[in-house]
Amino acid sequence: MIQTRKSVIAGSWYPGTKNRLEQTLKDFFKNVELPSVDKEVVGLISPHAGYPFSGQTAAYGYSLLKDKKYDLVVIISPMHRMAFGKYITTTAHYYETPLGKVKVEQDLLKKLSDKIDLKFISDDNEHSLEIQLPFLQYTLKEFKLVPIMISMVDIFKLDEINNSLYEIIKDKNCLIIASSDFHHISNYQEVKERDKRAVEALKTFNIKNIKKILSEPETSICGKVPISILLEISKKLSASEIQILHQTNSGDVTGEKIPGQYTVGYVSAAVLK
Repeated sequence: MIQTRKSVIAGSWYPGTKNRLEQTLKDFFKNVELPSVDKEVVGLISPHAGYPFSGQTAAYGYSLLKDKKYDLVVIISPMHRMAFGKYITTTAHYYETPLGKVKVEQDLLKKLSDKIDLKFISDDNEHSLEIQLPFLQYTLKEFKLVPIMISMVDIFKLDEINNSLYEIIKDKNCLIIASSDFHHISNYQEVKERDKRAVEALKTFNIKNIKKILSEPETSICGKVPISILLEISKKLSASEIQILHQTNSGDVTGEKIPGQYTVGYVSAAVLK
């Protein structure tokens, strides 16, 4: 039986109709100004708050995909609410948004499950993976999806998934997306300072140093594991550079910067070779 994972956030986190969603995305891309990037995009770090908050920042990364062709997109996201195991995916054959359906590459997921303890679930309400899909549908049009949600938080115990996922995708025309917001703190200025430190580490593409920053007790970057997986696999795929495309936070977007205001950082970055 063909299963479809219906949207759980259309109409709330992003517009719920095709016309409104397409117009929102179009407006985001109109506002993107990027220098030319002449290297191959291996992966993206992309935020996952509601579009009014982080959609403009996300558009910077996705703007690099215009006129590009990827047969496969791997999205690695944190699992915010439900924990069924370290690695979780869907039993569905399609993800659906107001822009249509995206085919899930179940054959590859089954191969991956032979190598790691990948849990298949029929129902989820995870926003951080789904929220990337309309951007991909708008820019790439056609692609197959490998969705992986992560509930573990130890960035130093990822060899199993890094090696297994790399073996499955190494010969494919593949894009990897790490879905992550940055620091979540009730202090606007502290978010700016901590995000700046994390971004400076990312720019070096020194994975050891990046992991040091991501593993510090005060780090509240929710996608630190997806980011770590992206960087490790990208290095295996001969990536050599991270370019920061845009950075902001919820306080900058809303103007709410008073002391004690809960603030979330957003970063869009590309991993290049």
